[in-house]
Amino acid sequence: MTASDVPEPVTPTDPGGLSSAEVRARIERGLTNQVEETTSRTVGEIVRANVMTRFNAILAVLAVAVLATGRVGDAMFAVVVVLNAMIGIGQEVRAKFTLDRLAVLHAPTARVRRDDQISEVPLGDVVLDDMIEIRAGDQVPADGILSVSAGLEIDESALTGESDPVPKSAGEGVLSGTVVLAGTGRFQATAVGYDAYARRLAAEVKVFARARSELQEGIDTLLRYITWLIVGVTPLLIWTQVRSDDTGDWREPVTGTAAALVGMVPEGLVLLTSVSFFLAAVNLSRRRVLVQELPAVEGLARVDVVCLDKTGTLTVGDVGFDQLLVLDGSHDEAMIRAALGAMAADPDANASLAAIGAVCPAPTGWVQDGEVPFSSARKWSAASFAGHGAWILGAPDVLAPSDAPERELVATLAAQGRRVLLVQSAAGVLDGQEAPPDRRSEALVTLAERIRPDAAETLGYFRDQGVDIKVISGDNPATVAAIAESLGLPVGEPVDARRLGEDPEDLSEAVAGHSIFGRVSPHQKRAMVRALQNQGHTVAMTGDGVNDAMALKDADIGVAMGNAAPATKAAAQLVLLDGEFSRLPNVLGEGRRVIGNIERVASLFLSKNTYSFLLVILVSIVGLPYPFLPRHLTLISAVTIGIPAFFLALGPNPARYRPGFLARVLAFAVPAGAVVAVSVFAAYLLADLEHASVDERRTAAAIAALVVTLWILVVLARPVKAWKAALVAAMAGIAAAAVAVPPVRDVFELDVPMTLLPQALAIGAAGAIGVELIGRRAQGASGSHTRWETGPRRPEPR
Repeated sequence: MTASDVPEPVTPTDPGGLSSAEVRARIERGLTNQVEETTSRTVGEIVRANVMTRFNAILAVLAVAVLATGRVGDAMFAVVVVLNAMIGIGQEVRAKFTLDRLAVLHAPTARVRRDDQISEVPLGDVVLDDMIEIRAGDQVPADGILSVSAGLEIDESALTGESDPVPKSAGEGVLSGTVVLAGTGRFQATAVGYDAYARRLAAEVKVFARARSELQEGIDTLLRYITWLIVGVTPLLIWTQVRSDDTGDWREPVTGTAAALVGMVPEGLVLLTSVSFFLAAVNLSRRRVLVQELPAVEGLARVDVVCLDKTGTLTVGDVGFDQLLVLDGSHDEAMIRAALGAMAADPDANASLAAIGAVCPAPTGWVQDGEVPFSSARKWSAASFAGHGAWILGAPDVLAPSDAPERELVATLAAQGRRVLLVQSAAGVLDGQEAPPDRRSEALVTLAERIRPDAAETLGYFRDQGVDIKVISGDNPATVAAIAESLGLPVGEPVDARRLGEDPEDLSEAVAGHSIFGRVSPHQKRAMVRALQNQGHTVAMTGDGVNDAMALKDADIGVAMGNAAPATKAAAQLVLLDGEFSRLPNVLGEGRRVIGNIERVASLFLSKNTYSFLLVILVSIVGLPYPFLPRHLTLISAVTIGIPAFFLALGPNPARYRPGFLARVLAFAVPAGAVVAVSVFAAYLLADLEHASVDERRTAAAIAALVVTLWILVVLARPVKAWKAALVAAMAGIAAAAVAVPPVRDVFELDVPMTLLPQALAIGAAGAIGVELIGRRAQGASGSHTRWETGPRRPEPR
């Protein structure tokens, strides 16, 4: 579908727009732009995602089988699963409502003309046949036909893949989801809501660059393999339990099989991962950061290159008039100021013209008869006035020839960090979109930018964290370099991007060897991001202008400032609502907390899956009954995994990101789980050799398992903090009470003969030593556990 396919309106709307009655009639007929869009899953989807899982189905079947035996206490694992699901649903629903309210508060709007007046309405309140005003930075909210166009240029790359701006004239069609790059226009909406093109693209602007989550990919891989393991060992397990000499009636094989399979199900891992993402997003929302894609919280922690647009990111974004330098042989200063004031009187003047207009009032009697709006591609704008000729304002290095005498003064001013614009004049009326060939230089205008007070500290933080900074700007390279140097960035040799190509291959060498780039076109920004990605980097792009939108969309993580154009916000995964650059370390910290904590939690769960699987193999080989009842595994899992995992997943954690999440988890969890399996089997087998009863053997195995798995918790909770020490102590206390306090012991069917207790504790202690050695080896292979605390602390939130 192309813009030419947009249907003509059945009845052209009056230029003054629809009346209030016509708007109400269309709302009653459902002809609005409203669609079902949320920042997260619906409540029903949340409930289904937490309840209707393959592992919950397995556990439900096992619970029914255990209940059929009459051993209600052995079905306690089902209660734990229900509680976990309820907690997960409650936390995620709470987070969803918080994020939805925040998204509604900052939802984009559209300018519509109704009852001959212009007003801003939410995008969903646009109705069929509305007259919609659009200007640079807007995302077109509906399909329609232009009735007015003033230098309108639209980026249709989301539809065609072509990055060149498309000029639009009255009578031509515009499509929803495209982006206005320059000029203004007004169009009648001919397709809204689900009939509009952008809806059929399923919000393509955001889907195009969906944030990748290594955590989710790794956990999905683990769950897939665990599912196949469960399917594979179940027949072997049932056969072994039925044939065991110690098996009584049919109840023993059923409970033994249930216990083994329950131990292999990581029922809380997915829950804790999703809850961690949602709570991180809620925490960031309190710090004025809107997370539009939850994996972006993790994604920024993986970033090793941050590309920054200077204006609006390193600088505040607003510019102030500095001085007017009239060149030799020019018109008098009063005439030049009058021309600048007339150009600044445009209601759609950009930030530079608005700053000039604050000191150059609009003259009387100047009637505009031609205009070329500013665009980031051409880097200049122009207007002609009856009886006063044409006036051009833009980048000196674009408008002035290379041998122009003013070039030396421009270089001096730019080196001081000032933004310099050249004023030129020409006779006659503007013809088309090209600059008049007979123009002459009149004056230089300098504008001063205010550097963000938090920029230097934030950039220093990223440098300390080993993150490379690339400043990519459309301004003069000398100006960009001067500002970067004032912020403590290593400048090197700034690059004028006009000397470079526009393909990622052409830019690869430049982005690898330089950090400061000026005169970068929007297409080059996008290509630079891709060039860095091709080199294996994870790239974040920050910006606020519409010229940043496509680069943000292609970056691994796009970060839009709070005052960004609507199209730029739509392309970003993160929006800094108050525009404070210093919020980025908070986002990085949340991402690190999620990554580090889920790694700990995954290690806990995977160690349990490992020892449960290995115990199945061992008892199958030897022909013994499974050494635990389901209630024993409920106790062990609760005090060594379930309860502590919830706290560990939500605690602070400034770990630096390191790739290889899955390999690192398996490197610790598999050998540690093997140690638990050997310890449990040894305790059970030794008790069997001493002719202990089945309950006594199971108790000895449970004690050994509690000692070793609690030490796994100790290793993964390092470095020790007061709250973690208290958590481990509390879990150990619960375990001791379950073994020593008669009423609790009876609930878990534990029988502790004094002759077996020292033996079980000794085996557990030996296993704990083995876990300690494995933990230290893992530390040496991938950096010590003190990595959780490495790196300088991030700046405190302002």
